[in-house]
Amino acid sequence: MKTPFKNIQQQLRMNRWVVLSVLIVSGVVCTVAVLLIYRVHRESLDHAFVVNGEGEVIPLTWVDQRKNLEVEALAHLEQFHRWFYGVDAGSYENNMERALWLGNGTVAEVFQQKRADGFFNRLLQYSLVQKVERIDSKIDMGKESMGFRTRTILIIHRGSAADTYELITSGRLIQVERNFPHNPHGLLITDFFENSLRKMEENENTEE
Repeated sequence: MKTPFKNIQQQLRMNRWVVLSVLIVSGVVCTVAVLLIYRVHRESLDHAFVVNGEGEVIPLTWVDQRKNLEVEALAHLEQFHRWFYGVDAGSYENNMERALWLGNGTVAEVFQQKRADGFFNRLLQYSLVQKVERIDSKIDMGKESMGFRTRTILIIHRGSAADTYELITSGRLIQVERNFPHNPHGLLITDFFENSLRKMEENENTEE
């Protein structure tokens, strides 16, 4: 003989199984969705797509990003040193502004030190022109950051006279978000330091 109590028990048992089934199905769906998203993400890292003139979508395989990173790091250091050290009375403010986008506070500290030492005042007073003749950088590719050492050959023109200097700088490079046009390579110079500056002899070779 069925009683209302037994009907309630059966109903509760059925509801429990329904809820459990829904939870299991939801878990399976979520797991599959996560796996699919991960797979799509991995494939997107390996392929890019372009649209040709006829409107067709063409997949392009990305080259090894690490190889490109070293090339970009060298270009980043080249651009920074040309802006930071290739200055004259008319261009130094614009060059400094652009160069400071490529480094962190350690670059700004070197800039402030140069200002405190009166370098830019002498630049204006004597109409000096400091040109970058050559830049050679060596990079130690690390996982978190890249160490670098750069040798820059500078020529300082004082009217008809010119002196050549060798500047050694060092620091590290870290990856940041690309910022067009201020920081197109997505790299930032940290731990920047001017190791040495010496005047070169007239007959001394500027190549290492």
